[in-house]
Amino acid sequence: MNKTLEDIVLSVVIPCYNERETIETVLDSVRACGVPHTEIIVVDDCSTDGTRDLLTGSLRSKIDKLIFHKYNQGKGAALSKGFQAATGDVVVIQDADLEYDPKDFARLIGPFIKGRKDADVVYGSRYVRGDKYMVEGFYHTAGNKFLTFVSNLFTDLGLTDMETCYKMFKRELIQSIEIEEKRFGFEPEITAKIARKRCRIYEMPISYYPRSYNEGKKIGVRDGFRAIYCILKYNLFVR
Repeated sequence: MNKTLEDIVLSVVIPCYNERETIETVLDSVRACGVPHTEIIVVDDCSTDGTRDLLTGSLRSKIDKLIFHKYNQGKGAALSKGFQAATGDVVVIQDADLEYDPKDFARLIGPFIKGRKDADVVYGSRYVRGDKYMVEGFYHTAGNKFLTFVSNLFTDLGLTDMETCYKMFKRELIQSIEIEEKRFGFEPEITAKIARKRCRIYEMPISYYPRSYNEGKKIGVRDGFRAIYCILKYNLFVR
């Protein structure tokens, strides 16, 4: 890119569904992430807990672009809408909970502007240990690592964390890819599609603070089986 951090405009896409308790903190954290120029795009996936009232009311001034779904469609659908609205140089995904720390954005941007081979995509890995890592449950960790392993078998990538939220893309790249999965199948789908494009992919450590299902975690066992189906579908059958 031949740019510095001060030259980069970062588009942050936040898919949001029933996150009334955390959305304000997430928005404030993104604004304070250390990247001078950020574009915040929130896609509300038909929240029913009062989140939408906050977004259109007291939080509206914190958001650059606000998009609403008329009915609940899933994370993948929200991301697709957000990506197409982005205008920055690079685009990153930020979940509307408090598991990930936006202060990692400046680090993740590094491979886009430094080095012999600039990045097309950067994955923030929870398993390449960084500054802060809160230990999560064994079964959730094992499930994520298993899905990453199966994905790597088909993509021939050496990722440690395919399921990570923090995926950062050159804007032109992510806008050129059709996203078909509506829910959490987005993760293996996009990994298969960027692998097929022979993108330059980097992986960097990030901080991570997992929340429990009692605290609102939404991904479950059914999504794990769907991820396996998507790994097979997008690596073997969809071109």
